Amino acid sequence: MYGIMEAVVRDFVSPEDLLTFKDKYSAELATGNVTKETTFEYAWCLIRSQIPLDIKNGIVLMDELVHKGTKNDQRDYLFYLAVGNYKLKEYERGLKYIRILLKNEPGNTQARDLEQLIVKALKKDGLVGMAIVGGIIGGLSLGVAGVAALVGMAVAKKL
Repeated sequence: MYGIMEAVVRDFVSPEDLLTFKDKYSAELATGNVTKETTFEYAWCLIRSQIPLDIKNGIVLMDELVHKGTKNDQRDYLFYLAVGNYKLKEYERGLKYIRILLKNEPGNTQARDLEQLIVKALKKDGLVGMAIVGGIIGGLSLGVAGVAALVGMAVAKKL
């Protein structure tokens, strides 16, 4: 069920492609006339990078497109915003974007699959977080119990 979507979120851009789209974006930026297509292509490449800072920069560009785009454009922008946030383990943000997309297109199976993947990661992350907190609390409890036992033994020896 998650196979295809896992492949989508684990897809990485080649350094050559990233450079090509960066150069195209930079050239248009220098003229003061960057098209939304060029911005999207570059943001899409950044989101597919293995470098977290690139992904963050791609999210910023894609977010700008969401606010400037038409309803038809929104699908791709929101989808890749969700993917980028998923890759950064910002699951709640990713879920927000994918649910906006699903509100507009409830029958979008690709978006539904991504939502399920994000929810699965959110649950796993939450359980791992709870296990860590549980381990810390458990360790503190053992530490306090151990100190109490030592104090109890010391008091018993003095009597």
